[in-house]
Amino acid sequence: MARAEQYWLDGTRVVVTGGGTREPIDPVRYIGNRSSGKMGNELALAAASVGAEVTLITATDPTPSLEGIEVVGVDTAAEMHAALLEWLPGARILIMAAAVADYRPARISAIKIKKSTGALTLDLEPTEDILASLRQSGLRDGIFVVGFAAETQDLVANARAKLHAKNLDLIVVNDVGRDDIAMNSDFNEVIVIDETGVIDEIARAPKHEIAAAILRDIHARLR
Repeated sequence: MARAEQYWLDGTRVVVTGGGTREPIDPVRYIGNRSSGKMGNELALAAASVGAEVTLITATDPTPSLEGIEVVGVDTAAEMHAALLEWLPGARILIMAAAVADYRPARISAIKIKKSTGALTLDLEPTEDILASLRQSGLRDGIFVVGFAAETQDLVANARAKLHAKNLDLIVVNDVGRDDIAMNSDFNEVIVIDETGVIDEIARAPKHEIAAAILRDIHARLR
């Protein structure tokens, strides 16, 4: 294989987000999800393996195998948004693999909320739509944007709706209702969709193989 083909992202800046954000309730509790960050880690590694200069913005602890990748740690959706505002300029590709919380507590208690015998009610407010904000600011202009959709039903229909609503170039959807793939698993099984419909169905495999296949789909679109 020619070097130009093997290292097709040589010198290109790629930003990847990963992990599940944690929205604080009080100093010890938070609203979160089951995302392990493994898919984001593997996508960052896959991009680096074909020559990209990679920044991984992650809401989980990165693994030691990410040597050579710029790792930016965040906790909340707001912090991930702020990190993207800082690190996205100059990038050619953005891969939004993070499981960003849709809601956060409207008020954060400065002290630990004590357990009582009564019910506890939390008022939630929407987190910022990161992709919409980046689009409105113009920071996404000229960037190839790949989104992820975690679904439990109507995978293709829901993913296509998100692709158009977020104005994405590609979207990767997986079934998070299954125990053998996706969140907190070393395996995944995904469908890749662009504006024309399904372009790839990647069967269950270790996440590093899934990541490599997704990068090949990106390569095909960019060519």
